[in-house]
Amino acid sequence: MKDKDIQKQIDKLRRDIEYHNYRYYVLDDPVISDREYDLMLRELEKLEKENPQFFDANSPTQRVGAKPSKKFEPFHHSVPMLSLANAMDLEELEKWDERVKKALGKKEVEYCCELKFDGSSVSLIYKDGEFLRGGTRGDGENGEDITNNLRTIKTIPLILQNGAKPQHPMLGNSPTSDVGVDLSKELVIRGEVMMPIKSFEAINKKAEKEGGKIFANPRNATAGSLRQLDPKITASRHLEFFAYNIVSGLKVGSQSEALKKVEKLGFQPSFDYQVVMGLDKAKKYLEKIDKLKDGLPFGIDGVVIKVNNIADQDKLGFVSRSPRWAIAYKFAAEEQETVVENIEVQVGRKGTLTPVAHLKPVRIAGSLVSRATLHNKEEVKRKDIRIGDHVLVHKAGEVIPEIVRSLKEKRTGKEKPFKMPLNCPVCGTKVVEDERGILVKCPNKNCFAQHRETIIHFVSRAAFDIEHVGPALVDQLIENKLIEDAADLFSLTKGDLEVLERMGEKSAQNVIDSLELRKKVSLPRFIYALGITHVGEQTAQDLADQFETMDKLEKVKLKDLEDLFGIGEIVAKSIYAYFQDEKNKRFLDKLKKVGVKIIEEKKSKQLVGLSFVVTGSLRKFSRETAEEEIRKRGGRAGSSVSANTSYLVVGENPGSKYDKAKKLGIKILDEKEFTKMLSN
Repeated sequence: MKDKDIQKQIDKLRRDIEYHNYRYYVLDDPVISDREYDLMLRELEKLEKENPQFFDANSPTQRVGAKPSKKFEPFHHSVPMLSLANAMDLEELEKWDERVKKALGKKEVEYCCELKFDGSSVSLIYKDGEFLRGGTRGDGENGEDITNNLRTIKTIPLILQNGAKPQHPMLGNSPTSDVGVDLSKELVIRGEVMMPIKSFEAINKKAEKEGGKIFANPRNATAGSLRQLDPKITASRHLEFFAYNIVSGLKVGSQSEALKKVEKLGFQPSFDYQVVMGLDKAKKYLEKIDKLKDGLPFGIDGVVIKVNNIADQDKLGFVSRSPRWAIAYKFAAEEQETVVENIEVQVGRKGTLTPVAHLKPVRIAGSLVSRATLHNKEEVKRKDIRIGDHVLVHKAGEVIPEIVRSLKEKRTGKEKPFKMPLNCPVCGTKVVEDERGILVKCPNKNCFAQHRETIIHFVSRAAFDIEHVGPALVDQLIENKLIEDAADLFSLTKGDLEVLERMGEKSAQNVIDSLELRKKVSLPRFIYALGITHVGEQTAQDLADQFETMDKLEKVKLKDLEDLFGIGEIVAKSIYAYFQDEKNKRFLDKLKKVGVKIIEEKKSKQLVGLSFVVTGSLRKFSRETAEEEIRKRGGRAGSSVSANTSYLVVGENPGSKYDKAKKLGIKILDEKEFTKMLSN
């Protein structure tokens, strides 16, 4: 292969991997399996190793993950938070063991074997025995500060213990020890946040009923829960934390000693970890966990094997992305063969067309699977999935199954290649593509499918939160021409509903009662329910705080929106366009006529005209709570310091905002002064 072709192949792999990093780390919405990602990364590593002339410091092989979201304060890892190398099979595990033995000059090496939890890794900082800050992995150097969300996880001790013997209600005791710990030093503990399978199933069941987001697996649900702007939502998800490492602050001689010490501090370490001598005994541990994994209350996707002795770990050191002294052995995902009977295109609320494979039903991981999302046209093309293909489908604990690959060797010639329609399958409008040519959308705002999803969004939990009105009922109401839009819901009568399928007198009355109850709604919920493109829950809250009434928001000028803090040009244009649309104006008027009223939240004028920025970790308040208290009193709470900032409220570890405020001469309040100001 010529250098030019090799360079082209490397560049394509880098672009693809960066895209999947973005889907996984930033959006929490991966579109390929872990195995596929690992194979792509391996191919890139191999090509770069064989062709060093194409080295690039920005290659995905030179870092971990992707840049963190800007929704949270940055969290810097003083010791890089790296990822682990993977072993796909026993042969690769044996080769790793040989390298380790050769480097250490030993015939056998003592290993510590632990479960590889399928969750989100976080780093926790403790000072004087109290939880100070916590953050996500991010790119390995800088993550996101999610301290307030981590505080809601009950298995993360806010005050460290020095003699605790925790017992997880679902797993039982781990090995214990009487190791003493000096709590006066700053400690950095790392571990995995997990969502129990029962909690995951309950969340998805509720989301399905309410028309909310269905998470693909507990890992995605965990990541999404940790990155909520409202800690109350995180708290409602019942997350768990398992500690697996002491990064700094405590000296230990082995990994197993570290696990004993974290337990002594009040954490739950990986249950049933085991110290073994040599790879043969490590393999027996793998066999044991492979048999147990389906009965565990948490999702795992393998076992982590670490050189137990810390001095040996130091001797082995690191490569650019991972430690040489540890490896993750991944269990093969449960896969079954089936046939793609058809590929249907669904249209979402924003008009996005998504291909979905209809499969010959097959049982995987205890449940019957008959559908699998194909995400977008590029994924179908990349995997070359055709109607009539024999395919491998895997589940690995996921609620939404995934097609791994097509079995091309079984093709008969009768299979039909899939083509994304040129027109919307629902309304017939010519579709358009995004600038990357990946997403295909129906531009018709009056499309029935978009119309349906808009109503489902309107009644969802974060919007009007109308109980007993889910997707199935919305479909019946539209099909029977009982409603044209969400406003018509509030004009329904008990008699309208009783004639519908599976709708008795009591069920009909429950729906009417729920609709009557939700005629009064807060301004942030009302704005979010409108489904304005790019306006999520946080932006809806920001708009409500800024304009206070719908009348003011409806009459706002584009320039005023663009000047607002936190509202970019694209979002501003989307909001402005919504309120200029005559159809939307009629919809808003209709809501008023059917009796929908926005609850006015009375605010004190104590802090009117003052702008605050909160930074660092406060002891009595989360940042969100502090900002809420400011807004209640008429003040403004921003996230960046500028010449227009009246006060900077600082907690522990305030960071660069403190330096900038001092430079600009902005008044700085500590937590005591801030509390006093609120109480006056």
